[in-house]
Amino acid sequence: MTYPICVQCGVQYGKPRERCPICEDERQYVRWGGQAWTTLEELRRGHRNRIEPEGPGLWGIGTEPSFAIGQRALLVQAPGGNVLWDCITLLDDETISGVERLGGLAGIAISHPHFYGTMAEWSQAFGDTPVFVHAADHEWTGRSDNAVFWKGDALEIGDGLTLLNCGVHFPGGTVLHWAGGAGGAGALLSGDIFQVVMDRRYVSFMYSYPNLIPEHPETIRRAVQLTEPYPFEQIYGAWWQRNVTADAKAALRRSAQRYLASVGYSP
Repeated sequence: MTYPICVQCGVQYGKPRERCPICEDERQYVRWGGQAWTTLEELRRGHRNRIEPEGPGLWGIGTEPSFAIGQRALLVQAPGGNVLWDCITLLDDETISGVERLGGLAGIAISHPHFYGTMAEWSQAFGDTPVFVHAADHEWTGRSDNAVFWKGDALEIGDGLTLLNCGVHFPGGTVLHWAGGAGGAGALLSGDIFQVVMDRRYVSFMYSYPNLIPEHPETIRRAVQLTEPYPFEQIYGAWWQRNVTADAKAALRRSAQRYLASVGYSP
């Protein structure tokens, strides 16, 4: 079966439909020209993926020319098996071969619905590997093949790999703590749950990025507190080189303090 893909958000659905609920939600938007659909077959004709190092033991996978939201995925090379963090839409034979050369995939984990992409296709291409999605975001899933809907604040998905449900942007908004990242100092893979901003000494937090709706202060406080037990020196965001490369835990704290002060919040 040929599955439809929303041109605006890049999420694949399991059956034909007229509307994309992810884009109609206030955190996203329907493209100005109206709802449009494509397929993997069509996308492969004019796009390709590049796979490049993004850090030690970490590879970025991004589509050129840019498609939909334009995020790049991250492949974590971990001792217990590689994990794909977040997903992109395009998957082709060249990409599959490139990932196999890096050791394949033992798991896939997604930060939030905007980055679901073709996660079911990726899972099937790599031996029906599990796709970890927080249960709080279950309703947004376009295709749930091999999805593992987990609950709670934290889930260990591999040796030194822990998902943290920070709840920013979406109730199931998740980051991945990688204990072996940054040469063993620890790294946080944040998607845009913690959005690395253009001044890469900081991150920010939003309920909606395109529509500029701020996140609730208590949600941000809880998210930062949830990361406290986990050491990390670096934060890797959702786009190429949008990373905090040093002193990242302090950067997260001061970013939250700056945000809360700017919205006049006092606990």
